[in-house]
Amino acid sequence: MPLRSMTGFARSQGSLGTVTWHWEVRSVNGRSLDIRMRLPSGSEAIDDAARDLVGKRISRGSVNVALTASRAGSSTVIRLNEAALQQVNAAATRARELCDAAPATLDGMLALRGVLEVAEASETEAEKAARDDAMLASLAQALDALLADRAREGDRLARVFAAQIDEVETLTRAVEHAPQRSPERIEARLKEQVQRLFAASAQQLDRDRLHQEAMLLALKADVEEELQRLKSHVEEARTLLAATEPVGRKLDFLAQEFFREANALCSKSNDAEITRMGLSLKAVIDQLREQVQNIE
Repeated sequence: MPLRSMTGFARSQGSLGTVTWHWEVRSVNGRSLDIRMRLPSGSEAIDDAARDLVGKRISRGSVNVALTASRAGSSTVIRLNEAALQQVNAAATRARELCDAAPATLDGMLALRGVLEVAEASETEAEKAARDDAMLASLAQALDALLADRAREGDRLARVFAAQIDEVETLTRAVEHAPQRSPERIEARLKEQVQRLFAASAQQLDRDRLHQEAMLLALKADVEEELQRLKSHVEEARTLLAATEPVGRKLDFLAQEFFREANALCSKSNDAEITRMGLSLKAVIDQLREQVQNIE
């Protein structure tokens, strides 16, 4: 599986009978999978199934799923409450007997609250199940489109990563083969520093002890271990870019290791040119660390 970004957007729509709907799915960076579902009233039954669809396709990121649905034409029916009408008619007849009042009219009785009931059109369980299945099928289409969008962005990021890793390798090899790291250059630099110390000191310095201290300084300034680890990290990064499973977390950790080695290299360097290359390394790696945050 190629690299996939955690950023994407997709939309799908569908209809069944008098009901039409559309899904919108957005995803952004996240440390883990966070699904936020927004469904209209009456669609709560598909919440679990919708979350399951998202979880099977996406392993990481903050995912917002929104469903909008509408029903064409009137969705209400008017029902006569016969029991209420009979009670009203009986009451009107009794009142007429007691008060010699005019007979109650039908439209007057129908206007009384509770005689006519307005209700939503009912659906059978089979109709509801068919609509829910159709809505979930539309969601699956939206998720497939979202994955394609994330894959396109992931492909672009993969090319960026490959170029950055190549640059890290180039800078690492430049430091490795820098003339400033040759024993002769190191010896000359140490001799120069020692001469300055002798010239600035009014007392005679112990040359043997000074030689030992100089050797210790040379060992501390050696960046061979950092260079070897950087080269190893380059190979690991290329392996991850070719992996078949989500590698965002591993790339994030590896980017931190890259930065740690580059930082150590700069700290140990006692040469301006090597420090300059080390700073260039840190700049490239910092860009890599920022981009990696968007990988699933």
